[in-house]
Amino acid sequence: MIEPDLIEEAACRIMANAAIDIPADYRQGIESMVDEESGDLSCFVLKTMLENWDAATEDRRPMCADSGLPRFYVKMGDEASFQGGFTGIERALRSATARATQDIPLRPNRVHPLWRTDHNNNVGINAPEIEWSFEPAVDWIDITTVHKGGLFGTDYRMLFPGDGIDGIKRFFLDTLISFGKRGLACQPAIVGIGLGGSKDTCMVLGKQAACLRTVGERNPDPGIASLELELQEMGNSIGMGAMGFVGKSMVADCHIEVGYTHTGGMPMSVHTFCLSSRRATVRILADGSTEYRTDPRWFTPYMRRETVTWQNQQQGSKQSG
Repeated sequence: MIEPDLIEEAACRIMANAAIDIPADYRQGIESMVDEESGDLSCFVLKTMLENWDAATEDRRPMCADSGLPRFYVKMGDEASFQGGFTGIERALRSATARATQDIPLRPNRVHPLWRTDHNNNVGINAPEIEWSFEPAVDWIDITTVHKGGLFGTDYRMLFPGDGIDGIKRFFLDTLISFGKRGLACQPAIVGIGLGGSKDTCMVLGKQAACLRTVGERNPDPGIASLELELQEMGNSIGMGAMGFVGKSMVADCHIEVGYTHTGGMPMSVHTFCLSSRRATVRILADGSTEYRTDPRWFTPYMRRETVTWQNQQQGSKQSG
């Protein structure tokens, strides 16, 4: 039986890990960019960020003064047994956010949009966001925290089937240029693209693609994987480098996730996950033990399942065979 106190303690730890320690996959991606970057100022930014990450880890302090907006992604095993129900998990994560804000410390960024009320703990109405997914035939709970910036680097456009791949490329470049030329994407960024679904699903898929996959991880669909690499190369060939300076280090990686959509449209969202790509995950096992990592492993085969079969369909297949 997994207890709420254990969830809260584990959540506090991954929030510290995310705020302080850059994931190894992202660091390796930036190190490879240093070797290829020809722009002097862009190269300076990249090298300075590497030094900054080292200092953050050594001093156990957040890697960026703007510590982002903490949020959680919870993957529940079908056979997981936990006290307090789903609201118990929610309460534990909200409490962990308040504690971590004070203890790490994190900047208390969350305010009421109209009255600017600030409880000084990053907790409020619909904050922190908690997204849920489920996994069959397992008894663990995975909790991932992401501390993503909440101001710039995100856009949406309703494309149409006739726009095709060229339309996707055009909107991708429009977004990078719009935010990147002023350094508002805090690039090099992991760029996440959501394609399809309804508008809200499209936005969710794009953010998850940016935040919940590692640098170098490809979509299992070969055609999508090829498009990811093509867009990454395009993004690094527009003459824009780190923080908007001249260079070729705009995109650390490009990830695409898709959802079936209305036959008349092709919605698309673009999200950038900045130089402080803050994410950390804990798996809480049924016996109360914990395993910590930086790869969220969010997009499982079950998450990407396509359709269902039903009895009439199966019978039809047998008859046609």
